[in-house]
Amino acid sequence: MAFELFIALRYLLARRKQAFISLISLISTIGVAVGVMALIIALALMTGLQGELRDRILGSTAHVYVWRSGGLEDYRAEVAKLTKLPGVTGAGPAILGKALISTERADAFISLKGVDPELEANVTDIQRAMLEGRITDLEPASADDVPGILVGRNLAQQLGVAVGDTVTLLTPQGTLSPMGMIPRTRRVRVAGIYTLGLYEFDAAYGFVSLEFAERLLGKAAPDLIELRVANIDEAPAISDRVVREFGGDYVSQDWADMNQALFSALWLEKMAISITIGLIVMVAALNIVASLVLLVMEKSRDIAILKTMGTSSRRIMTIFMLQGLVIGVVGTSIGAVGGLVLCWVFDRYRLIQIPMDVYQVSYVPFVVQPFDFVVVVISAIVICFLATLYPSRQASRLEPVQALRFE
Repeated sequence: MAFELFIALRYLLARRKQAFISLISLISTIGVAVGVMALIIALALMTGLQGELRDRILGSTAHVYVWRSGGLEDYRAEVAKLTKLPGVTGAGPAILGKALISTERADAFISLKGVDPELEANVTDIQRAMLEGRITDLEPASADDVPGILVGRNLAQQLGVAVGDTVTLLTPQGTLSPMGMIPRTRRVRVAGIYTLGLYEFDAAYGFVSLEFAERLLGKAAPDLIELRVANIDEAPAISDRVVREFGGDYVSQDWADMNQALFSALWLEKMAISITIGLIVMVAALNIVASLVLLVMEKSRDIAILKTMGTSSRRIMTIFMLQGLVIGVVGTSIGAVGGLVLCWVFDRYRLIQIPMDVYQVSYVPFVVQPFDFVVVVISAIVICFLATLYPSRQASRLEPVQALRFE
């Protein structure tokens, strides 16, 4: 063991008269551990929440949206053309509108989405999200059958309906009469119930077939084409490529642009929490400064003796720097391990439940990213090391004659 490290550990583990200084060192170590643990848990919480929201949004919606100013009368040709783009794994048309869905039990305003049942499964996770029924059940078996609608689990609970029940849809697009515009009302059957995991969709969205949406909303063609890409990080580039390759008649927007405000707010909140909790590590570093200053004052006689025996000022400085660094490394290690364990427990057993109608998810997932973990550990050790510079420098400058004069 190196001479400097041996002396540093002896001072840290001091007994009898120096027990008070050892207690301050222990408190400093605990402070570093608590700060690192809290920071890792906070970052894991925000990272998990961002990732969960992103995955559920990307599973519920398309990755790229494409509009055409001239209309999309032949949407199958447009789908075939857009699917040939590199990185695009699926495409499908969509018609969007608003409606009032009614039952004997309750009414609710919903967003209607007209889709092609054969293509929608290639764009969103609606097929895998079905609890009852199938997306292909939207198409009526015969011309006399009632059209179908898929509703989310929360909406089905609110309306008190099950698969096979009949509901009423009322849309703003109506029929012109001598009495004015009469809203259009249609009876539809509940063809399936799904849960996409986002409260916004499970409580306020209804999927109908493309042909029925055109008749119900008075539209002659789909509003847009939705694309799904293999790599979500390439969605902005693919969105730009649509306009570049097919001309100015096309307008496209990717998922990142459409949800920019949400993820910007989450990122800002993550940074604010990190800075706030990071102050705990700063307080622990101040405790390290205090403990080292007291130790220098207590060990001034020992420092003077070491210097008279030939120990250089640099080695004296190294002794006290190592002492503070040991406090930082031990505290950081305990905090890092504790943070990882608590994150695993919280995520494994879903201990923190949150209101789904506010945060879109029912529980807080904890995800520790390797980059965040490394940054926290290195930052804590660096802060603790910087805290040792002043007291260590003061110790190295101590003159033996001055230190021994009053002994």
